[in-house]
Amino acid sequence: MDVVFIRLLFVLIVSVICSLIHPFSLPTRPAAAVGLLIGAAIVLFEWRLRVMSLKRLIGAAIGSVLGIVGAYLFALVIRNSVPPGPTQSFLQIMVMLVMAYVGLVVGANKGDLLNLAALGGVFGGEKTGKKSFKILDTSVIIDGRIADIAETGFLDGLIVIPQFVLRELQLVADSADSLKRNRGRRGLDILQRLQKTATVQIQIVEDDFPTVREVDMKLIELAKVYEGKIITNDFNLNKVAQLQGVAVLNINELANSLKPIVLPGEVMRVFILKEGKEYNQGVAYLDDGTMVVVDNARKMIGKTIDISVTSVLQTTAGKMIFGKWDERGPGRHDPKASAPLPAVATPAVATNGPPPFEPPKKPAPAATDRAAE
Repeated sequence: MDVVFIRLLFVLIVSVICSLIHPFSLPTRPAAAVGLLIGAAIVLFEWRLRVMSLKRLIGAAIGSVLGIVGAYLFALVIRNSVPPGPTQSFLQIMVMLVMAYVGLVVGANKGDLLNLAALGGVFGGEKTGKKSFKILDTSVIIDGRIADIAETGFLDGLIVIPQFVLRELQLVADSADSLKRNRGRRGLDILQRLQKTATVQIQIVEDDFPTVREVDMKLIELAKVYEGKIITNDFNLNKVAQLQGVAVLNINELANSLKPIVLPGEVMRVFILKEGKEYNQGVAYLDDGTMVVVDNARKMIGKTIDISVTSVLQTTAGKMIFGKWDERGPGRHDPKASAPLPAVATPAVATNGPPPFEPPKKPAPAATDRAAE
């Protein structure tokens, strides 16, 4: 907002100066209009310069200087070759404009070939181009998964931690509630872990917005200033930031997208942890926390079995997998949970011949005596 005000003030000043000086003997109003056009052209040129890289700017400056030097040499030749007069002045001005323009354009296009990092100093940072800022929210720091993501090298750019987020984290760590205190201390430990990670750069900024009270709104304003992205797992902050045009990286959405993809009919091995809500259901969990509901598996609690996936349901809380366990299927469950082998193998020994002869059993003598009496 301040930059826009300065630009408008500059255009207004140029217009007033032109109306007072009367360039080209123009009246007051046309001179003011010419001043407005000149000021607007200068502001447009400045706005275009802001988006150019430092390499292009240096290349354009060098090209312009070389073009002006060449134009001066050509002007000397024209002065000695063409008689003084309007033609000589026209040729000198045109040569200067053409050489300066050609040098500017060619130098800007060839500026990308410059290696400013070799010069060091203030030019050393140009090799990375425009920095990408990632602003951390308090919730994602306490969550802790951001440290694991940073260690894998998937986070690029500069990790920004605002000072007001650190103050909020310190208040949580000093809370009287033991649960909040433990969460705050874990967040501080995660920050120390991030600082020790070699693949990321951490920067603590002092920028604050006293007129804004809520931390979430301060994060949005800071993201607008730095043109960065907010890393969070807060659903409400995610929606508000998107409405205001701020990019958000949601850790929960990343975790959901990384869950394994299964299709109906596939066979997977799970450990039945507890019984389900419906009759004869068992519940299992994958390594990433995905819930698996298995039919006919209530009696297999505490055992590892192979199930057949029947359907997959995607919800706001995550992904749920529904499967079915067929106890009649061979090799579908863990050997420890299977029935004894003799009992299963006995029916398979039957032959087509007559059964073996067994002699009749004689009654016991005691039973015979009791019958005689």
